[in-house]
Order: sequence, then structure tokens, then C-alpha cells
Amino acid sequence: MKTDDFDFDLPEYLIAQTPLEKRDESKLLVLDKETGNIEHKHFYDILDLLNKDDVLVLNDTKVMPARLYGVKENTNAHIEILLLKETRKDEWECLVKPAKRVKVGTKVIFGNNDIEATCVEEKEEGIRIFKLKYDGIFYEVLDLLGEMPLPPYIHEKLKDKNRYQTVYAKNEGSAAAPTAGLHFTSELLDKIKDKGIKVEYITLHVGLGTFRPVNVEDVSKHKMHSEFYIMSKKTAEVLNEAKARGNRIISVGTTSTRTLETIMNLYGEFRECSGWTDIFIYPGYKFKAIDALITNFHLPKSTLVMLVSALAGKENIMKAYNEAIEMEYRFFSFGDSMFIK
Repeated sequence: MKTDDFDFDLPEYLIAQTPLEKRDESKLLVLDKETGNIEHKHFYDILDLLNKDDVLVLNDTKVMPARLYGVKENTNAHIEILLLKETRKDEWECLVKPAKRVKVGTKVIFGNNDIEATCVEEKEEGIRIFKLKYDGIFYEVLDLLGEMPLPPYIHEKLKDKNRYQTVYAKNEGSAAAPTAGLHFTSELLDKIKDKGIKVEYITLHVGLGTFRPVNVEDVSKHKMHSEFYIMSKKTAEVLNEAKARGNRIISVGTTSTRTLETIMNLYGEFRECSGWTDIFIYPGYKFKAIDALITNFHLPKSTLVMLVSALAGKENIMKAYNEAIEMEYRFFSFGDSMFIK
């Protein structure tokens, strides 16, 4: 299976640069994965597409203001880093630009010496490990200095940084938003619960995989970066009960999907656990955890297009994407949504 099999032409004007004023007014393409049938709705119609006793699983990770701009000690050369994940206490894996200027021992200063970062390890693809020194509580310092790490295809300034957070974001630690969840409002979630649909949360801190294209010709040779996940005892119990009763488990986003499938692959059931996952889902994969998926429209040749193709079939996905392009759906992080049922 070739990476080029998942390519498609997307006009640049369809890449959403800003979020809609109202989260749940985005378009919703509904794809039946068995028949390939397509319907066009709005996201608030998701209420009518969910059934009593379905379980909706959302990722409650919170995006860090993870992009930092600093200067090298002594030379004042400008350095940009993107915090990806904390590998141990106050040691962070970071994506660095320009990486060639940062070697082991390099010190980068942020703010008025608010954070001092010393490179302790060089890795491939512009990755460095930094040891951080600061006074006070790290996330409070970061909140003052950092910027939201919008993807590189978004060129507009984000007026309200909360629009790159889900309304239920809780556990800080992501370098990118779980964007399928951006369409939900608190009011819509209340209506969903009132209908008898169970709403449960997992946490997966979104890391480097989101920013990395697939650079190998053979899909199976691609390696995902690992990301940290958590599932609570309560969520595990609700999901196991749903499985036993034959009720649908509907994942919100590819991050929730990867977490649920990882846990099911490891244990054959859902259970209270945490760990690191580098699961890569592409066509041929047999889903064990989820029955349906709410997701956004993804980049050509990305691991995310491969994941939805594994669930719905590549032909169905490419047909749906072509129709979405014809109907001028908005693509990527701030774009419109799809329900694969």
C-alpha cells in the first residue's frame, strides 16, 4: 500500500483559517461505512444521529501554549521551540527551529530569564531534549510566555485562544487540539446527555505525530511517535457494559480512537490504565473498540486519512472527500466535520 494512494487535490481556499463564530454550525457530512451513502447536514444535527444508550467518547486533553520564542545565551540568535511532551520532571522533548543551531549544552533563554532551557540530548528530525529551569509553577509561567501552537497551514492570528480548545478541555499536556471535539458546545453536550446518550472522557496528549507527514513510500514502514493516554475506571466500566449490551461506541476524533483501540488490543477489554501508544491504523486494520467516528477532514497522505480509510474503506473516503471539496466544505483543524456511522 502506497502513501500516494491517499493523496487528493485540495484547493488552498478550502483550508479553514479561522473558526466559525458558532462551534456547532459547521457542516457535517454523514457517511454510511457499509453502503457508502452520503448525507449533508450541520453539526448540531448530530443529536438526531445518536441513539439512546450510545456511548460518546471524547478526549479531554488541554492544549498547552506550547510554542516559545527565545534567544541563545551569549549569541542572542533567535530560537523557536515547540514543547511536545515531558519525558521526565522538567525535561521536555521539543521540536526546534533552526535545530542546527542547538547542540548539547546550548542554553536558550525565554522571557526575562523566566525559563532557561539547556539542551541535554540531540535527536533526529529537529527534535531536542531540554532541561528547564524556572521559578514558580511551570504551567503558569508557560501561560505568560507561550503561544498556542496552531498548525503550519493556519496563517491567520487566532483572536481568542480558547477557540483552539474544546469546551471540555481539562488535562493540560497537548501540542495540538483534538480538533473533532471543537464542534461541541456545552449546550449541545447537555442535549446529548438528556437524550440518554452516555458521554465519557479519555485523555490522550496529542504530540508530534500530528505535525509529521508520512515520508515513506510504503505505508507500513511509517513509524508513529508515542503519545501518553489515560483511561479511568468509570469510563472503562461504561464502555465494557456498552460492548456487552451491543450498544454503539462512538469515538470523537482520531486521538480518542487510537486510545480506545490501543487499550482493546492490549487487554481485550477496557480497563483503568495509562501508558504510551504509537498505534498506526491504516487499511487492513480490524477495529475492536469503536463502532462509529466523528472526525474532521484531514490532510492528503496523512496518517489520519489512512485511519478513516481503515474504518470506512478508502473508496468511500475518497468519494466523500471529493464530494466535500465540490460542496466547498472547510478542511483541517478549524474546518467542517464528518460522521462515519
